[in-house]
Amino acid sequence: MPNIRPSSDFRNKYNEISDFCHKYSEPIFITKNGRGDLVVMSIETYEKLVGKFELYRLLDEGMEALKNRKVVPAQNVFSKIEKGLPE
Repeated sequence: MPNIRPSSDFRNKYNEISDFCHKYSEPIFITKNGRGDLVVMSIETYEKLVGKFELYRLLDEGMEALKNRKVVPAQNVFSKIEKGLPE
């Protein structure tokens, strides 16, 4: 269930909000005049979220390359890598 707090809590209870975000790795939704305004989360949670988006983007890119037949068999790639390594 989302944690929704008024903007006054963000001002007056910052440490409580920070502790919650770090402890539970969950965002807190901040309202202003009764309407959604901001989402607050720990840096760790934000970095995980951004990492997931990057992974999804790379997967989409790979699926698009596969669809357009712009792929190389893994065996060929590993052969090229092995040839480039010093003995």
